[in-house]
Amino acid sequence: MTVTQRIVVSGRVQGVGYRNWTMGAARDLRLRGWVRNINGTAVEILATGDEEAMAILVEACHQGPRLAQVDHVDVQPAEDTGWKGFTKRFGS
Repeated sequence: MTVTQRIVVSGRVQGVGYRNWTMGAARDLRLRGWVRNINGTAVEILATGDEEAMAILVEACHQGPRLAQVDHVDVQPAEDTGWKGFTKRFGS
C-alpha cells in the first residue's frame, strides 16, 4: 500500500547534514517527495511510497545523521502531491 506522510523532525537538525542524509535514505527506500528546513529549528519531510519503506524512514529519522540530535519526530498523514523523485527544497 502506498502512503504519504508529513514528518517534522526537531532538535539539532539544521547545519548537520540532515537534509542530505534524508535524501539518501529516501532514495535508497525508493520514496518520492522532498525535504526542507523550517522555522530555523526543524526539518520537514513530505514523502510518498510503500508503507513498509515509510516506516523504515520514520524510524531512521529518530536518529538521523551522526551530528544530529533529534528531540522529536512528528508524523502526520498527508496527500500525495504527485512529486517525482526526492529533492531538497529551500525556504519554508
